[in-house]
Amino acid sequence: MRSRSAPPTVRDVAARAGVSPGTVSKALNGTGQLRAATRDRVAAAAEELGFRPNHLAKSLLEGRTYTVGILTSDSFGRFTTPVMVGIEDALGAGRMSTLLCDGRGDPLRERHYVQELLNRRVDGLVVTGRRPDPRPSLGRLPIPVVYVLVQSDDPEDLSLTYDDVQGAALATEHLVASGRKRFAHVSGPERHWSTQRRREGVGRALEAADLPLAPELVLLGQWSEAWGRTAAAQLLRRDSGVDAVVCGSDQIARGVADGLREAGADVPGRVAVVGFDNWDVMVEAARPPLTTVDPNLTALGQHAATRLMDAIDGKELPRGVHRQPCDLVVRQSSV
Repeated sequence: MRSRSAPPTVRDVAARAGVSPGTVSKALNGTGQLRAATRDRVAAAAEELGFRPNHLAKSLLEGRTYTVGILTSDSFGRFTTPVMVGIEDALGAGRMSTLLCDGRGDPLRERHYVQELLNRRVDGLVVTGRRPDPRPSLGRLPIPVVYVLVQSDDPEDLSLTYDDVQGAALATEHLVASGRKRFAHVSGPERHWSTQRRREGVGRALEAADLPLAPELVLLGQWSEAWGRTAAAQLLRRDSGVDAVVCGSDQIARGVADGLREAGADVPGRVAVVGFDNWDVMVEAARPPLTTVDPNLTALGQHAATRLMDAIDGKELPRGVHRQPCDLVVRQSSV
């Protein structure tokens, strides 16, 4: 007789539901050709008994650990967090667990973590980070690897990121459609991939609208509110006719809006301002709240996790860089 303190087994569930242990296994794992009524009866019996599957036994039987490693270089978490939410959403549906490792952008530390994850026999690996700049590939590993937000420098890898050019063009087109004519662009350090790509998007949209972007109205500095305030003062000194500013980040956009307001330039009455990232704590607390480009990072994480699960199940991973379109979230700073 089973001890009262012992956890219920598959056989106990089978006896309660009036089916075989094999049927219990199929019902709880979502396999086999079973009637819905049978699955429901097994699920009800498992719930009544408080049955919990033995994941270790399942792992040994199937040769999988049902864990996925996540390697990030984003210690701050601003960009990794929404990506992680999307990954967890997708993996949770497949009853997968995650192991998060912060490589801090240090190649030696990354190699250590990769080896540790391999030692733990994770089924797959997601590599992410703070910016979509290209990064060195981890090379060929014995498990599927998906790069998300960041881009591997190896075209044989799968990298999923968002489209900076399309997003910046979307913001610019919005301001053109609202009747703005004299544009400025304020963004981050020139060496950053995002800075270069977003500037390209602004330029493309203005060229298509036959509007100029004067070189002296392209100001590059730091990803900060302080830089945005400084840039706003410079813009007004260089060209008092500026009526639209497309910013490379929400932090910069908030600083620009503050700097314009402090100088007596109404936002959006005199100058419209648009940011990039849809960082809620920045855009919603700004005065006025900021129109911004949303790179849909949670959806990006979901997509990456889905691709990785497909590869774990035996499907071939695509190759190259795949860019997800951005959306525009319109608030009071541009209308």
